[in-house]
Amino acid sequence: MSLGLTEEEAVKEASRCLQCKVPLCVKGCPVGIDIPAFIKLIAERKFKEAALKIKEKNNLPAVCGRVCPQETQCQFSCILNKTGNPIKIGYLERFAADWELKHKDFTIPQIKEKDIKVAVIGAGPAGLTGAADLRKMGYKVTLFEALHEFGGVLSYGIPQFRLPKNIVQAEVDYIRRLGVDLVKNFVAGKTKTIEELRKEGYRAFLIAIGAGAPRFLNIKGENLNGVYSANEFLTRVNLMKAYLFPQYDTPISIGKTVGVIGAGNVALDCARTAKRLGAEKVYLIYRRTEKEMPAREEEIENAKEEGIEFKFLTLPQEIQGKESVEKIICLKTEMGAVDESGRRKFSAVEGSEFAIALDTIIIAIGTAANKLLLSQFPQDFLNMRGYISANTNMQTQLGDVFAAGDIVTGSATVISAMGQAKIAARSIDKLFAK
Repeated sequence: MSLGLTEEEAVKEASRCLQCKVPLCVKGCPVGIDIPAFIKLIAERKFKEAALKIKEKNNLPAVCGRVCPQETQCQFSCILNKTGNPIKIGYLERFAADWELKHKDFTIPQIKEKDIKVAVIGAGPAGLTGAADLRKMGYKVTLFEALHEFGGVLSYGIPQFRLPKNIVQAEVDYIRRLGVDLVKNFVAGKTKTIEELRKEGYRAFLIAIGAGAPRFLNIKGENLNGVYSANEFLTRVNLMKAYLFPQYDTPISIGKTVGVIGAGNVALDCARTAKRLGAEKVYLIYRRTEKEMPAREEEIENAKEEGIEFKFLTLPQEIQGKESVEKIICLKTEMGAVDESGRRKFSAVEGSEFAIALDTIIIAIGTAANKLLLSQFPQDFLNMRGYISANTNMQTQLGDVFAAGDIVTGSATVISAMGQAKIAARSIDKLFAK
């Protein structure tokens, strides 16, 4: 588990930056941080100024420094990546943000007020980003959240050991200090509809509710006791503090042998969490090979170090047990040619059926859109996959309604959701620029 950089380590790492005239790293950043500028400030030991430089573009730097896939974005684009040793941009971003939080040396930008109310629905990474950017532009912003804590997936989805909750709270506090009005326990579409909010004077809307409905395998036995969706499992543990039971009234049953189905960051979060809750053996079950895993390399390495066992080329067929899980029946698979998506296809090997004895199964194969809010819109408001249809400006067919994040793309990264929210905020601003 990463503990971050010391001051000396950060300065030394920042001093390696070549300060390229054409910084490719910036092009690799979905929110467009001036990476060479903040790194130069760290090298000069101007840590507060480095944090402020990052916040010109990124309202959640302490989060992004921990969970963004820098190795496929800014660091991948770093010219030093050709030598196999790119600048550790993510670690430096985390260092600057953590320095600001530790020293409580905050600076709030001056805001030129506009008498226009904007509603942001969903307080995850996209909603927090959009709300902050709109507030900096001067709008009167209300951020509505359905749950009892703000942060969205940052609070209920990403484990404490990877993203401490005090870090999320500190980032939320920054949004509040900007002057955003935060309202929790507000289920849009049920507490109030978009139309009711319009009548209250809200003139534009940013929908950033994520994609929080679980997907299942649709195989026999998924209704047995001991089968969890990743959503339920991580929400119980993170947001409802099941890891502190009985201090908190949220029991969660973890057997001695756990199987996690999936190979993304969420699957690895589930596997590593199960280990921390006392599972003796944790298997990650994936139908392709390690090369095809969508999870971050760092997370894969951490999981290996913690003793997670990988079952590659394994395709679940049926979950068996009387009332509770006893085993999962699988087929071996083999890899084939690359398909149109750029990934290699797989196929089941005939007659290769085998069983894995398990007490608990966690299904982490992605998420879908929650239908409650979406049900109030016309059918053609959604695309064929059931997500909100938005143009390149993140505007929907309803001119005053914009959308960003997983509710538009399906499950993606924190930083890509934030990038879309920034586009949406600028587009909303253009509505009232006339």
